[in-house]
Amino acid sequence: MTWTAQRALAMLAALIATGLVATPTSAQEKHKFSFITPPGLSVYTQQHEIEVGDVPGHKIRIYETRANYTGEAPSYAGIKVVEGWTRATSDYTDGSGRASGYGVNILENGDKIFSRYDVLTHTVVEGDGSRRTSVTIVTTLTGGTGKFSTIRGTLRTAGGIDLTRGTTGSKTEGEYWFAK
Repeated sequence: MTWTAQRALAMLAALIATGLVATPTSAQEKHKFSFITPPGLSVYTQQHEIEVGDVPGHKIRIYETRANYTGEAPSYAGIKVVEGWTRATSDYTDGSGRASGYGVNILENGDKIFSRYDVLTHTVVEGDGSRRTSVTIVTTLTGGTGKFSTIRGTLRTAGGIDLTRGTTGSKTEGEYWFAK
C-alpha cells in the first residue's frame, strides 16, 4: 500500500470514529409521515378558561381533546392510530396566541406514542363577521411503549381549527425514526 493510500485510509478511519461519515451501524432509518386530518375528527372533552383581565379577549385555558379514528388513520411503522389525546394550555387574545401541550396516540396493537407540541394560532375576522383560525404546530415525538419505546421524530402541521368545536382540517408531514 502506498503512503497516500495509507494516509487516506487513516483519515477515513478517523472520520468514521468521530461520526462524521455515516456507516450502516450509525445511520438511523428515517420514515416519512403524512396525514390530512379531516374536519370534525377532534373534539374537546374538557376545557377551562380564565379571563386575564389586562385587555378584552385575553384568556388562558387548559384543555383536553380526543380524536377517535374510525376510518382513515395515521400510522407509524404500518400500525394505525386508533385514538389520540392531547392535554394542553393556551394563552390567546381574541383567538390568537400560543399553546403547548402533550399528546398520547394509542395504536391498534395497544402500544402508545408520546409527544409534546407547540402551537401558533392566528384568528382573523372576515368581512362578513365570521372568524377564520389558522394554526401551525410543531410536534416532537418523545417515546412510547412496546415497539415504539425508542421512537423519535418531528412533525409539522398547518391548517385550520374551530376553537369552539375542536374540529380541524390540517395537514401533518414530517419524519420519525427509532433511536438505537
